[in-house]
Amino acid sequence: MGSVNIRPFLSYLFVVVLIFTGMAVIILPLLEFTERIMGLCVLLGGLIVFLVLIMNVFEKYIKPIQSAARVADELVQGNYKARTYVSYFGEAGKLSNSINVLARSLQQITLQEKMQENQMSTVIDNMESGLMLIDEKGYVHMVNRKFLSIFGSTEKDYLGFLYYDVLDTEKIHKAVQEAFLYEEKVKVSFSITSGLERKAVETVGAPIFNDKRELKGAVLVFHDITEMKRLEEMRKDFVANVSHELKTPITSIKGFAETLLEGAMEDTEIRRQFLEIILKESGRLQTLIHDLLELSKLEKEELRLEYKEVNVPSVVHDLLPVVKQQADKKQIELTVDLPDHLKAVVDEERLKQVLINLLNNAVNYTQEQGKVALSVFPNVDKLKITVTDTGIGVPEKAQSRIFERFYRVDKARSRNTGGTGLGLAIVKHIVEAHKGSIYLDSKVNEGTVFTIELPLKPEHF
Repeated sequence: MGSVNIRPFLSYLFVVVLIFTGMAVIILPLLEFTERIMGLCVLLGGLIVFLVLIMNVFEKYIKPIQSAARVADELVQGNYKARTYVSYFGEAGKLSNSINVLARSLQQITLQEKMQENQMSTVIDNMESGLMLIDEKGYVHMVNRKFLSIFGSTEKDYLGFLYYDVLDTEKIHKAVQEAFLYEEKVKVSFSITSGLERKAVETVGAPIFNDKRELKGAVLVFHDITEMKRLEEMRKDFVANVSHELKTPITSIKGFAETLLEGAMEDTEIRRQFLEIILKESGRLQTLIHDLLELSKLEKEELRLEYKEVNVPSVVHDLLPVVKQQADKKQIELTVDLPDHLKAVVDEERLKQVLINLLNNAVNYTQEQGKVALSVFPNVDKLKITVTDTGIGVPEKAQSRIFERFYRVDKARSRNTGGTGLGLAIVKHIVEAHKGSIYLDSKVNEGTVFTIELPLKPEHF
């Protein structure tokens, strides 16, 4: 057989490619297939290069913008902790850095605002005056702790309500209306009942404006002036009482002196009688002035106690003769119950002053043939003293005022016995200076018990 030329067949080798989209069979010459493969390789290489470029563009430009947009959205929603954490260069890096700087600045501003808000809230809640904030429509937006202590109830009973629905005082309504109408500060005073207590309140209302001088609401400041009113009344009473107490003996002394000068001195008996009255009234005047000076010193906290260890029973026995003489005149039975030895660190002279005042007070307000008892004994780390009498007693409504200056349960009886009305006030100040306490238990027409508790030994001694 002759040789067979296979070149033409090699040139037309068949490549069978199964296409699974159908069952078609494509038969391509080898050379054409090679050319196509080369083309695909070029195309694939170009595609890879394109993808690399796209990824580079995405990493350098698109991703930073997306991250910046995400952080911007977080900032808009109030999350100032959001950050762009990827490191970039060029303009994208500047954008990321600027967003982070903005976020940090906003976070710092927010922290400062919260701190200022907390500080303001603390200041407002610890104000000694009540505060109410009202918007331009009259709705309550804020009240502080002092306001609630003055008017009672809780915060939820006021917030979101119209001011005239939650405050029924006509003068407050007037203050708010005038603040809105005249756009200026208004001051009013009134009284309210809170629980069982009657309170005096002074209110200042002022309008609130924005930067454009537009009225945006009003603020009401409430001052509880109950104590101030009470002190003012006490001051007036004190001045009136001092004037009266001084005037009475001075008038008496002056009157009897004039009578003597007009001729009564010729009568020996009348002269002696009048001079005894003058002596008695001058002694009363001297006692009053002494007590006033003593009380003034105590109230100014100028009292310096001379602490030393004393035997309390000995102190009691030293002062008993003075009190017993007065008790015997009214046939009052005076009894004492105390141990033989009881040491306490106190100011001895001030303790005597307390005991004499209480015992004299008990004798003065006890009827003839009544009873007065003094009891002294230790009670844990306290020195307990009780003075009991069977006297006229103190009405319940007067018991809260019994330690006030010049306050008397029975004014006529007190003056007749030479009392100044300052004794119990002095007693209370001395007891409190010793870091002690004094109590009263009394029933009308049955008697009174004063109880004193003093430390047996002061902390600093």
